[in-house]
Amino acid sequence: MEKSERDRLLCASDETLCGECRLEFIKGTGNGGQKRNKTSSAVRVTHDPTGITASDCVERSQFRNRASALRKWRMTLALTHRAEPAALPRTECAVDHADYPWWCALVCDALAASDYDVKPAAEFLGMSSTGLLKKLSRDPQLWQHVNQCRAALGKHPLNPR
Repeated sequence: MEKSERDRLLCASDETLCGECRLEFIKGTGNGGQKRNKTSSAVRVTHDPTGITASDCVERSQFRNRASALRKWRMTLALTHRAEPAALPRTECAVDHADYPWWCALVCDALAASDYDVKPAAEFLGMSSTGLLKKLSRDPQLWQHVNQCRAALGKHPLNPR
């Protein structure tokens, strides 16, 4: 997948992304009683070109589960598809912001280009090493992904500062 296609998918609206994905509405499992067992509020999102699937069934609302599944799908895409590093449009992005998966993808691109060494990646992104570590450590999924990539290269895991 080329960079522009990945970035387009990460920045697409939920409606646009739903048009390109296969959505399945199923009955959730687990605790919740009659409501959960009778309604199809769980959502599974599948994007055939990338093979990425994400699902959610935490909420009783199908609408909220769909939004959550799409966000999970975007994060999976951001963490698994690398491209040439590009400059960040801004060095700060809140975890709950709509652009956060795209921001994570750009950060991971810079880290991958530097063999997951924080200092050169941080310099490329225009921030300090400590600042990058703080931004990575605020998201457990991103933190775990970076440490797994470092382990695959035989490097020690990062320590939060």
